[in-house]
Parts: sequence; structure tokens; C-alpha cells
Amino acid sequence: MLAASALSEHPLAAHAVGEVAGTILEQMNGRPIDLLVAFIDSVHTGAVDDIGSALRELLSPSTFIGSTACGVLERGSEVEDRSALSVWAIGGVSATPVRIQAGRDAPLGGWDAIGADHAVLLADPFTAPVLDMLSAAAEHAPNLAIHGGLASGARGPGGNRLLLDDEILSDGTVGVSIGGVPIRSVVSQGCRPVGSPLTVTAVTGNVITELASQRPMDVLQRIASDADEVDRALMANGIHVGIVIDEGQLDFDRGDFLIRAVMGADQATGAIAIGAEVDIGTTLQFHVRDASTATDDLISSLQGEHATAALAFTCNGRGEHLFGRPGHDAELIHELTGSRATSGMFCAGEFGPVRAENHLHGFTASTLLFG
Repeated sequence: MLAASALSEHPLAAHAVGEVAGTILEQMNGRPIDLLVAFIDSVHTGAVDDIGSALRELLSPSTFIGSTACGVLERGSEVEDRSALSVWAIGGVSATPVRIQAGRDAPLGGWDAIGADHAVLLADPFTAPVLDMLSAAAEHAPNLAIHGGLASGARGPGGNRLLLDDEILSDGTVGVSIGGVPIRSVVSQGCRPVGSPLTVTAVTGNVITELASQRPMDVLQRIASDADEVDRALMANGIHVGIVIDEGQLDFDRGDFLIRAVMGADQATGAIAIGAEVDIGTTLQFHVRDASTATDDLISSLQGEHATAALAFTCNGRGEHLFGRPGHDAELIHELTGSRATSGMFCAGEFGPVRAENHLHGFTASTLLFG
């Protein structure tokens, strides 16, 4: 296995392609490229057709996928909201292109093309039936680990661009199944628990009306009053819930929860709405997120990991917005794994398995490690 990555911030697309293609060719040293992945900042959206055709002509990949995004990363660098092109290449793997149909009422096709244990999917958030897609994957490809994310290069339907070999698309999902080399995933959700675990005692769908036989808002107020000043401020800025993954455990810590946002509250009834449907008897715990917690969690998740190459999908709510400076996630991934070829993008939602079950996340750093 041989991998390469390259980044260009040149404002002219033709020059950017020339820079990254030259670097990729040099690093690959004449080896065939089985998979090429391009992450294109939305500044270059109007030139995606030219970028895609030029990269295919210059690098001759067997399989080619890509997406527009509000920012990209490469090795220890991140570029947000300005011209950038990040390209990643790998040889010595098996790679099969995948196209999942768009439209929430359309049948989900494409799973028959997936014969490996790992897939990278790039989806348009406005047209891809993401939750239906994950359900279909669980049914038709139960051993498949799904990585990737939602394109973040547009604020409305039709604005994103997805690349699949010689096609340029503005809807649905494209991707690739990958095999033939050791691959593993690391999903850092970047939260820590506050308060104590609680059992859902009354719920309708995603609206929880009782926690431990109490009004959820009353529970939250008590946790806030018992918290220190730092945690109280974090709770005021945004509270999350961690849904316990393995109810058989007696104690819970980071990594034992699937993190979802608290989406709203009803002051009259004391109910809260969360970003997932849960059942009566589910154990959950409130969580907070800040830059320090997100840093600690990413370091902990990557500790002891080593890789030849990496694909990284980080939330567009991280980056400079969360950490106050560019390059945070890219630097940690590069330094802690030793990856010589790392590329990725800022996403409007990230795919990644937690405890062998695929999920769509928010505010996470989801990294796919090769070798």
C-alpha cells in the first residue's frame, strides 16, 4: 500500500490542480492509483467539472470520488471558507464505486455494489435520505462500517457537487467500498458527561416527558445548580444527551454514549426534545462540549493509533469556530497517528460507527485509518 496527499490554496482552479497533481505523482512514484479522493472548497464550485476531468486525466485513478465543502484539510493544515483543493490517493487497495439514489421516496440502490467491510460515503444533505440510507445499510450490509460525511459546500439544494468517476452530481450519495488493507475507524464525539445517568420513564418518539419519574427540565435545573461555574456556562450555551450504547454496563464514561443534541424544551410541561428517538427504560446522561473537552477526547481516541494514511471528516462547527485557530484536528491526527497522507473535509454531519453500529453525528471528528 502506498498513499499520498496534497493541498493547494491557489485561487485559480487550473493552477491548484497542477500543484496537487504534481505532488501526488511525485509521492506515488509511478504506482497505479486505485482510489483518488478530492475535497474541493466551495469557492471552486463553479470549476468542479474542470477540476474533476483534469485530475482524472493527469492521475488516471481506477476509482474517483469527491465533494465540495466549506473547508478542507491535508496533513497538519486546515483551510476554511477560501480557495483550497485537497487530494488524496492510494494504491494497493480494492476500491469499488457506489451510487446511492437521491430522493426520500426513491428506492435505495447501490448496496449490491458493496462487497467490502468499509465504505466512504459523501452525501448531499438536502436530497440524500440519510437515516433511511443507514437503515438500509444495516439491513443489506450488516457488517459494513460507513465513514464519510455530508457535503457542506452549499446552503440549499442543488448547490453541492459530488464526484463519482466521470460524473458530476448535485444530489444523492456517492462513495466507494474499500478493502484489501487493514482499516479502522476512530470517532471522537468531543463531549463529557455532567450529572448522573438517568432512566427514561416516559417518552413519545424523541420527546422525553419523564426522566427518573421527574420532569426533565427540573432535572436539568438541579444539575445546573449543582455544577460549577464553568459547567453551568457550558450548559447555558448548549446541552447534549448521551444515550447509553450498552445497557448491560454498570458504569459509564466517554465512549459509552451516542451523543445527540437537546433540540428544544417545553417550559409548561418540562419535556425536552432530543435528536433521536428512544424507548422507555433507556439510560441517558446530559453532556457538555467545549474546546478543551473536544481536544481531550480526540487525543484519547487516537492514543496508540498508527497509520500510513488517513481520511478525516470533521464537523463544520469545529475548526476555528470551536478552537479559535485553524488546524486543530488536522494537527492532532497527523501528529498522533504519524500518517504521511491525510486529507479530509469539514462536513454538515459525519458518518462513523460507534460500537459497530453506523450513525450520523454532529460536532464529531470521524477518522478512517489505513495500514
